[in-house]
Amino acid sequence: MKQTMFERSAFKLTSRFLQPAPKKGMVIVMCGIIGFAGRRDCAQLLLSGLCALEYRGYDSAGIAVQSQGDLQVRKSTGRLKNLQDIVSRAPVSGSVGIGHTRWATHGRPSEENCHPHIGQKGRIAVVHNGIIENYAALKRSLMERGVQFSSQTDTEVIAQLLEYYYETDLLTTLGKVLPMLEGSYALGILDVSDPDTVWCARRGSPLIVGKGEGENYLASDISAVLEYTRDIYILDDGEIAALSAGEIRFYGPQGQALEKEPTPISWSADGAKRGGFRHFMLKEIYDQPQAIEDTLNHYIDAQTLTIRRESMPFTKEQAQQVENITIVACGTAYHAGMVGQNLLEQLARVRTHAQIASEYRYQDTVYSANETLIAVSQSGETADTIAAVRKAKNNGHRIVALSNVLGSTVAREAHAVMYTLAGPEIAVASTKAYTTQVLLFEILALDLGNLRGLISERELQDCLRELLRLPGQVRSVLERAGQVEHFAHSMRMCRDVFFIGRQLDYCTSLEAALKLKEISYIHSEAYAAGELKHGTIALIDETTLVVATATQERIFLKTLSNVEEVRARGASILLITDKEIQNEGQFQDIWPVPGMRDIYSPIPATVYVQLFAYYMALQKGCDIDKPRNLAKSVTVE
Repeated sequence: MKQTMFERSAFKLTSRFLQPAPKKGMVIVMCGIIGFAGRRDCAQLLLSGLCALEYRGYDSAGIAVQSQGDLQVRKSTGRLKNLQDIVSRAPVSGSVGIGHTRWATHGRPSEENCHPHIGQKGRIAVVHNGIIENYAALKRSLMERGVQFSSQTDTEVIAQLLEYYYETDLLTTLGKVLPMLEGSYALGILDVSDPDTVWCARRGSPLIVGKGEGENYLASDISAVLEYTRDIYILDDGEIAALSAGEIRFYGPQGQALEKEPTPISWSADGAKRGGFRHFMLKEIYDQPQAIEDTLNHYIDAQTLTIRRESMPFTKEQAQQVENITIVACGTAYHAGMVGQNLLEQLARVRTHAQIASEYRYQDTVYSANETLIAVSQSGETADTIAAVRKAKNNGHRIVALSNVLGSTVAREAHAVMYTLAGPEIAVASTKAYTTQVLLFEILALDLGNLRGLISERELQDCLRELLRLPGQVRSVLERAGQVEHFAHSMRMCRDVFFIGRQLDYCTSLEAALKLKEISYIHSEAYAAGELKHGTIALIDETTLVVATATQERIFLKTLSNVEEVRARGASILLITDKEIQNEGQFQDIWPVPGMRDIYSPIPATVYVQLFAYYMALQKGCDIDKPRNLAKSVTVE
């Protein structure tokens, strides 16, 4: 039979499907997927899973359940509670289903644009994370063939394609349809012809499968299934899986059967719950002493005061040969990378450059021999960071990943991985992931300095001994939360906040400004303190709050001079410092950082500004865990 132009395009795209990642503009969308196949009623389990995933997107949500040869669908715009109310009024019953919580990309948040999407014949339901870049052309071709669409989303195209090209079974159909899709996807699929099975596939967007007793699970994030299982299969790009109550089958890009081994996950299910705290963000701020302690114990032997060699990414030979390090990251992780740049240059004397991943991936980079790229990503799935990793690998660089998620894409693509042991982080604004990323840079810089002969064994032991005190020092900062809350209340009418500092304190200021604007929507900026007089000081007046961080001994007096400059313009001043201060009455407040080496101060200083951002947002009535226009873990390019 003669092929149509539309069908021929599928075969032209097959080679693209077989690649490890899409070649153009890879995007990973911040939405959540849950799926279940078992023998018990699954509606409430799906809703519970979506609750754990709501931080990934909260414009709308929906579920679809196989029920007596039909697909029962419930959808709602807004927060998950709206969907829960609908399901309580109009229950659905079935033991196989999928769910989705959405962060809108194609089409406004509305019921018709909400997932799951159903083909016009009512036989296929699809939930989708990612972006189908050629959806407009695919949609146009289907409409020319009489297919009617009910939404503006790219996802509906997938459901309609699967129905239009449906062959003997869904696996065969997926083999034909998936090559047509350009872009990224993580898919959960129901087929009324196969009522006991949830199908899934991924390319460029994360997806995991959980193995239970007589039931199995699908999710875009481990936190959604922690309550039910710790045995996780991580799908690789191009792979397909079929889940039923008693079986999980895996297939490669060409439909060939695969054998996969599960990865045990050590995270506690309690880590994904609020545990009595008003917000996840506050809980995760208070989780930091334990997260830091767990991470320290993984990398440092407290009895011998040595670094565990098996956990480190550099051998002595590699450490001595490395000439340049580039750190790539986005957002909060980029600020951790800036701390890393300072520490690696100071302690290991390696030329280091921290760069925003979205800039690195497109710039005309000048490469050098013996260069290492360090990729920092909490989720390990950040699109721009993954693209930067692949660019560097193509140019022969060694890749080291810093991630919080076992088996994430960044971790699997790297030559070596350092994991933070922060546990699940649910609030959109990162806290414990950031401080443990900074901690990894502290350990890495000390280790490289030692391996390169710049830090003696005795000096290293002294540094590690003090580093092991860090959990207690963070606890001492948390004990001052009342002071921070009181100050935030006194500044409740403040509309502009400037954070200033030098060197490591400037890195802390950048993270402080981001946290405040993320969750309170207060205008905040960070500046290197010495730059104020080069233009920025024009913005300072009596309505401005200036937060100065001054913990670096060598430049402490320089920073205080800059503080005097803004005081002369009438600004209110908060000082965060580990130094003794004369004339304390000149400041609106002083937050003391526990005495320690200058290189360790960014972590406790950051805990103060996390608390400040939280309490400023709290008194404004902001949705702290789910700030407007934002979602967790990964980015859209």
